[in-house]
Amino acid sequence: MSKKVAVLAVNPVNGLGLFTYLENFFENKIEYRLFAVSDSTDIKTNSGVALRTDDVIEGLVGHAADYDALVFSCGDAVPVFAQNADKPYNQLLIQVIKEFGAADKLLIGHCGAGVFFDIAGVDSGKQIACHPYVKDTIKNGSYTAAPCIVDGNIYTAAEEKELHLLMPEVINALK
Repeated sequence: MSKKVAVLAVNPVNGLGLFTYLENFFENKIEYRLFAVSDSTDIKTNSGVALRTDDVIEGLVGHAADYDALVFSCGDAVPVFAQNADKPYNQLLIQVIKEFGAADKLLIGHCGAGVFFDIAGVDSGKQIACHPYVKDTIKNGSYTAAPCIVDGNIYTAAEEKELHLLMPEVINALK
């Protein structure tokens, strides 16, 4: 039986990354729900494509037990988060990552995802692949220059262009 994945999409989200996850899940019959890290289900990609998610992050709080994995689909997450860190949906983002980490669920992401795993403190002692521009923000885990890495329950790729290297590992773990 296939597993169930919660996919987080920031606003704006990197369309290439998000659609890589969703297409792979669809093609492999892996059930997922898409949650906006926003106070609205209406978000956009970095290139302006409008999207409607299944729910907002608030609807994911307390539901880690309902899922096998959490995907953080990056976009302009780091700068937008820095500008809006006090917003309730961004506080819930960190809470949800902590909940999934505490439940030892798979944590999957690319680009700035490792930064958020680090902020939530779920990467302690683990290697993280993330965009080289944000590598110095990793404090609990350790940055790797590898294009992607799997370290325990954490699956990360440096950028969306390396997701094709990470997705076979993700799909294998979710089948």
